[in-house]
Amino acid sequence: MTITADGLRAYGYDDLPGLMSLMTGDEKHGPAATSTLDVLWVLYDRVLRVTPELRDDTGRDRFLLSKGHGPMAYYAVLAAKGFLPVDWLPGFGSYDSPLGHHPDRVLVPGAEIASGSLGHGLPIGVGSALGLRAQGLSGPAVWVLIGDAELDEGSNHEAIAFAGPAGLERLHTVVVDNSSASHALPGGIAARFEAAGWSAVTVDGRDHEALYAACTAAHPGRPHVVVARVEPKNA
Repeated sequence: MTITADGLRAYGYDDLPGLMSLMTGDEKHGPAATSTLDVLWVLYDRVLRVTPELRDDTGRDRFLLSKGHGPMAYYAVLAAKGFLPVDWLPGFGSYDSPLGHHPDRVLVPGAEIASGSLGHGLPIGVGSALGLRAQGLSGPAVWVLIGDAELDEGSNHEAIAFAGPAGLERLHTVVVDNSSASHALPGGIAARFEAAGWSAVTVDGRDHEALYAACTAAHPGRPHVVVARVEPKNA
């Protein structure tokens, strides 16, 4: 943490573990949260065109957390970036806290969707990208973060199969792969997306420079997926 010229606190990546440590209690889904930490930071720090001041702007990028059953890292990053007060974090999961075990878009500033049920985020992302295209808004990007276990859900495969032929170029997905999927995918996760016409890159999900390069890679005319490999959930 640093202090800016106007006396405000500014948080960086190194502050995130401390912010996450403020969130205590049961049912934290710790591995689900920590697996997403680096991806979330790179997106909010370097990729997404959204700030607390622009969170209702029609030209903003949309970030949809589908992997919402372990939102501690998400809340920590939102707090670090000024979307919500840091002093909300210790109340995580308590009866009267806006920070529930699954994010609620009505209660969490900056959250685009309520999430936590596996398989919902990517279909919503497809609809969001289609809606923006129908409105003639070619600037905003739609980003969806899903876990590899969500690929066990048929709703995601329908979304993948539709988005490629539809040429949803402004749709982006990050799959955090911590080896928790029940069903193996021949050729790996990226191959499933490529077969449906997506651009795909697989990287180390802890390497910030590799994540940034993958997230900003050109993919004209196609949706784009970044497969971010992290340590296995049960390692």
